[in-house]
Amino acid sequence: MMDDILAEKCGIFGVCSKDVDEAARLVYVGLWALQHRGQESSGITSTDGKTLLTYKASGLVAQVFSEEHLQILKGRMAIGHNRYSTSGGSDDAHNQPVVRKDNHIALAHNGNLASVVKLEEFFREKKVDVSGYNDTELMHEALRYYYLKGDTIEQAMKRVFPLCTGVFSMLILTHDKMVAVRDEYGIRPLSIAKIEGGHVVSSETCAFPTIGAFYLRDVHPGEMVVFYKDKMKSYHLAKPKQKLDVFEFVYFARPDSMLLGQSVNEVRKNLGRNLAKEYKIKADVVVPVPDSAIPAALGYSEVSGIPFDHGFIKNRYIHRTFIRPVQHQRERDAQMKLNPLPSVLKGKRVIVIDDSIVRGTTSRKLVSLLRRAGAKKVYMLISSPPIKFPDFYGIDTPLQKDLIASHMSVEQIKKFMGADGLYFLSYKGLIRATGVPENKLSTSLFTGTYPVDILERKKEVSFDI
Repeated sequence: MMDDILAEKCGIFGVCSKDVDEAARLVYVGLWALQHRGQESSGITSTDGKTLLTYKASGLVAQVFSEEHLQILKGRMAIGHNRYSTSGGSDDAHNQPVVRKDNHIALAHNGNLASVVKLEEFFREKKVDVSGYNDTELMHEALRYYYLKGDTIEQAMKRVFPLCTGVFSMLILTHDKMVAVRDEYGIRPLSIAKIEGGHVVSSETCAFPTIGAFYLRDVHPGEMVVFYKDKMKSYHLAKPKQKLDVFEFVYFARPDSMLLGQSVNEVRKNLGRNLAKEYKIKADVVVPVPDSAIPAALGYSEVSGIPFDHGFIKNRYIHRTFIRPVQHQRERDAQMKLNPLPSVLKGKRVIVIDDSIVRGTTSRKLVSLLRRAGAKKVYMLISSPPIKFPDFYGIDTPLQKDLIASHMSVEQIKKFMGADGLYFLSYKGLIRATGVPENKLSTSLFTGTYPVDILERKKEVSFDI
């Protein structure tokens, strides 16, 4: 959806092996597979058993790392991070993994703490200056505090866990252990796989085949898993209350990933199938907004019997537009990114399938592009319900007032876009498509129900809409 889509979270990947002395190379490949989860910066920390070795910089994985960097990152354990900033800004100072000069602990985090009040109070009591730290850095500093006092990393994590109010799937690296931790609601995904002589942890299962790893299981909500050589040990830090973010199914996860035992690709086809059952429209062609809406468009075509075709050609060499810091730059990129195909569209009644509408500005441009390409009718069908509420769990949403569905009716949005019809998948249709019980999912973007208490940030939300 370009500038009209919610910006991705982050991707984390870790390797712990008793055999492979170049774990960082495997992490590098894993980060390639997770590039869709963050494009602002990339970083890897490895350990040779004596010290932590880190290299991180702004840019895509391919831009950040060279052979020279990978030769330096020696060791049988390594963790890596692809970043899209949601807390603390986008400057290089906050790139991950987080490390300090004493090189005791490295931390890579996917998610966002809705409140850091408990952590700030902790540091005030300890008289530790943490001014300018973001949520990830506060968690790292708390772990480091206890670790330097003589706690094991397991003991330190048990102490720090109750101070972390929010969402976190994270990897921690010391000189001799790798640790995976997930908050008790499991809102961000995190999975474990097996390689010969060790284990791999990834934000998504799609990264495992790239290094020949075999999926074992997810890190459970509220669980800490400690890896040492080829061993792993589990600790339960809190009662699990599974609430995976449903938007992982809608947009964020790669189609070849598995979430809660479900194929993301098949769920997205189900979203389209349910759209076709809910809205029977007379049209000549079904076209997706590439790439995330392709499975839903295939599902809609399958059930409706209306032919599927590619009505837009995507220029894959334009960087993702949400990276652009200025709105007019994002809009210019959006126009460069998709070219309509008049041979598919001219004189046709066109159904356009997209996964979501955020601000509505890109959808409006797409309708205009389709009309200029000769489409006779343009119907926009969205494979999720209207997004009315902001996110506090790691997605870079605009302010609620900038979410078009928070202050416009469907009819008003349709007129704003200039479409002949606008139809959103129902909430029940969304849940059915996932194959997961509603009580196992976080649906805050659509319902305003926040499973993890957002505390003082409730004042940023209007629930009377």
